[in-house]
Amino acid sequence: MDDSIGVIVGGSLSGGITAKLQNGCSVEDINVGRYVTIQGRQKKFMGMVTDVGLQVTDTQLTMSPPDSDDDFSARILNGIGAYGTASITPYLLIADSDRGNLEVPEPVKTIPSHFSKVRMSTDAEFQAVFGEEDEKRFNIGNPLDMEYKLCLDIPKFVERSNGIFGKSGTGKTFFTRLLLGAMIQKSKGVNLIFDMHNEYGHAGTSEEQGKVKGLKQFFPGKVTTFSLEEHALHSDGRVEIDLEDLEPEDFSILGRTLNMTDLAVSATYACRRRFGKNWIREVLRISQLTDDENDEKENLLKSEVIAQGSFENMVRALNKINSMGYINKTGSKSNIVNEIMSRLIGGVNVVIEFGRHSDTLTYMLISNLLARRIYDRYRDLTEKAIANDTAKPIPLVITIEEAHNFLNESLAQNSIFGIIAREMRKYNVTLLVIDQRPSGIQEEILSQLGTKVIFLMDNDRDIDAALSGTSGKTALRGIVAKLASKQQALIFGHALPMPVSFRPRDYNDSTFYRDGDEDESFDDIFSE
Repeated sequence: MDDSIGVIVGGSLSGGITAKLQNGCSVEDINVGRYVTIQGRQKKFMGMVTDVGLQVTDTQLTMSPPDSDDDFSARILNGIGAYGTASITPYLLIADSDRGNLEVPEPVKTIPSHFSKVRMSTDAEFQAVFGEEDEKRFNIGNPLDMEYKLCLDIPKFVERSNGIFGKSGTGKTFFTRLLLGAMIQKSKGVNLIFDMHNEYGHAGTSEEQGKVKGLKQFFPGKVTTFSLEEHALHSDGRVEIDLEDLEPEDFSILGRTLNMTDLAVSATYACRRRFGKNWIREVLRISQLTDDENDEKENLLKSEVIAQGSFENMVRALNKINSMGYINKTGSKSNIVNEIMSRLIGGVNVVIEFGRHSDTLTYMLISNLLARRIYDRYRDLTEKAIANDTAKPIPLVITIEEAHNFLNESLAQNSIFGIIAREMRKYNVTLLVIDQRPSGIQEEILSQLGTKVIFLMDNDRDIDAALSGTSGKTALRGIVAKLASKQQALIFGHALPMPVSFRPRDYNDSTFYRDGDEDESFDDIFSE
């Protein structure tokens, strides 16, 4: 039985190939994003439909088409004088005449010859390429128009920094929650999650179901939560920051949010050099001196060449930080970094919940400060392990939301997250960035992300940014534009052999989210 849908009639490796659809195959049955298998004379390829079109053999048909009610003539001409086409991007070589079916598919370096047959890919072929669920692979959903389970290689996913992009309401948070659970279950790394909107720790939200259980309830022995709130329910500890922990580098990141001038930011470096770690308290003390006691202030401004206006601008910013409820004012040293580090090194995932402190200033301050100090510890541990030829620390994935606040063109060079993204897991630390405005992220960093998940975006700049550094960008751009407004996405990159447009699995259908030997599934939990 001939199951072909068409034959190859033209194209190129860089621009994609074109198939003429068979008489019995309607262009209405061919959807963008569908997978096809192409049987060449010597090789078998797998590719993706990236566009569909209509062609005629004689342009007179476009001038004098049959009447709309002349169905007989339309049927006669359709497939003879008029026909459909499918634009296909070949991605993988899955078999050839010398080696038979390839156990590990290879990226294409050529294209099938003229008149090679094209047919829809089977579940068996898809499974051979993407594999089945096992101790490493996690079912993240179904390819569009297919029943087969799409499995993601989770250990390979965490090898590099990754990104999840899409406009608000498309399902980013839902999928991130699912993916974080998969990493906890399948990878040998740990996660540090800066949970700006309280979606990943003890509980999260769903438009359909209201409140849903978070990662801590699914993995009570593997997830711990810290909160900025003083008496937060279900929290394992409170995040408090000592003023001595703040460095001028933090104000380089926060300057715009705090309305600091460049000269005011420069003044923080001068004061840090002059007063040491206690520089903020000293500056605030000096700023409160009366006019009769202003010799100390005048000496500071003169010796450090700080303008009066810049000093006052800096003081306003420092007072704003000092007034925050999560700043430690007890005098005793906070040990939050040590607490977080001990859990991460012990293989326990950590969620930092911001509670009512979900403003941009707080999120940037806390996440940048904690990530910088934890990264410094990881770097030291990794360098010692290399020097002593011992085991490196457990791989760490840091999850940040609203990533453009840290990774934009002006801040990426100074932000600890920019450093981590560029270092390509040099010290066993990677990022998972979540954003609805990828155009605000530095292009160099976007191109370093190993795997990207893109939900619907209707801004051309955001789509182009999310696809930055991607081969076949033009074809994938068309697929992103055709995604449904909710719960459809395109995933591609390091952790997958080829791009896939898919529908994420339901959050409450998993039997994978179990802690240890517990048999409680999502269905069991939601029925409580």
